[in-house]
Amino acid sequence: MAALHITDIEAAINWWRERRPSPDGVTACAEVRALAEVYATMAVRHESECDEQAMPAAALDAWLAWYASTPDAPCIAICSTSQGDDVCKGCGRTFDEVQHWPAMTPAEKRRTWRRITMEGTAWRFTRYAERALEASGVDHAPFGATPSAQALPQIRSATGRSG
Repeated sequence: MAALHITDIEAAINWWRERRPSPDGVTACAEVRALAEVYATMAVRHESECDEQAMPAAALDAWLAWYASTPDAPCIAICSTSQGDDVCKGCGRTFDEVQHWPAMTPAEKRRTWRRITMEGTAWRFTRYAERALEASGVDHAPFGATPSAQALPQIRSATGRSG
């Protein structure tokens, strides 16, 4: 059985805090309290993962509610495993992960998501992420401008060089 990573517990806590904010700035909803207990135990023990089956029922239910709000599969509909690759160039999952995805538990799916996100080599995180940024108009140079040409004045100013 896969373990839940502490970053997923933290994300679930933050999701619940946004969903059910504290009425007085001090108290937290039951879901946050249940998840915070697991998070604190992990922090005290210096653990980065916890067994989903060992979690208290209230914490697991709160985590599963957050999990249901996340995207299920990392697939971008470009599956190179169907062409014989051991690892999909589109999403970064292995052939076995692609084949067994429907039968995987939420924790196993999150472990896979974490791995492919940390690797960041799949097209989902490179080519298509760049296109999404370009389409949104955020964090990119204006059309036709190169980043090096845009950065040159700041570099010259910071180094005290001219021309």
